[in-house]
Amino acid sequence: MIKDKFLRFHRRYPLIIWGGLVVALLVFTALTAQWIAPQDPSQQALDQSLLAPSWHHWLGTDQYGRDVLSRMLYGSRISLSVGLVAVSIFTLIGVTVGALAGYYGGWVDMALMRLVDVMLCIPTLFLILMVIAFVGPSILNVMVVIGVTSWMGVARLVRGEILSLKEKEFIQAARVIGMGDGRIILFHLLPNALGPVLVVATLGVGSTILTESALSFLGLGVQPPTPSWGNMLTEGKDHLTDAWWLVTFPGIAIFTTVLGYNLLGQGLRDWLDPRARGGRR
Repeated sequence: MIKDKFLRFHRRYPLIIWGGLVVALLVFTALTAQWIAPQDPSQQALDQSLLAPSWHHWLGTDQYGRDVLSRMLYGSRISLSVGLVAVSIFTLIGVTVGALAGYYGGWVDMALMRLVDVMLCIPTLFLILMVIAFVGPSILNVMVVIGVTSWMGVARLVRGEILSLKEKEFIQAARVIGMGDGRIILFHLLPNALGPVLVVATLGVGSTILTESALSFLGLGVQPPTPSWGNMLTEGKDHLTDAWWLVTFPGIAIFTTVLGYNLLGQGLRDWLDPRARGGRR
């Protein structure tokens, strides 16, 4: 019975299954890195530097003799942490701004949406680079900066959902019985508007991981010796001709992770969209 339900769900929404498997693998890897990593990711052995993949070092070693597989496993923690924390920050800010603008309208809506327009006029990566240059590179700063510079799309989405919902009969009924604005927003409007937000947040994790990798590659993200996929690419770019594995495997990890989150987000969009659901029998 359960198997039949799973197979039917897989036939209708395969992207959720395959994207979910990739994301689940990332989460499992991040949570168990300290147990499944074959070596300490910071342990140096200069006499074993730049060893090609072998049975002893499955993904080879870097220029300091550190095991690449161990560093990649620990680097998955950075990617997962940055993705989840940054997305939580920009989702919270975007939902708050969008809900206030959509519910109250008038000058509140105008002021908040003009703020969104101003933020959208500034290239996001340039803004992140500028802020990081002032506050300094670290994993915490990367999480916060990405979060506070990426909320505008969520705000616009939530505003549109609130505008379409606030004139519904159940909202009018809540006002008639004397329910306050805060309770209406929190318990009636937002629960009905969070479906699209969930999709955007899932897709946002992939783009956030890509942004963190780019910042680390530029030396403005996670700083060595803490392993992240981005700074592993930076360290490996000087050995492209004699140690291809230093950039190949981190690059594959970034590509696979971003692809997994994108597949999951697209699958959730198909699942939560009533028109898509209604068109599949």
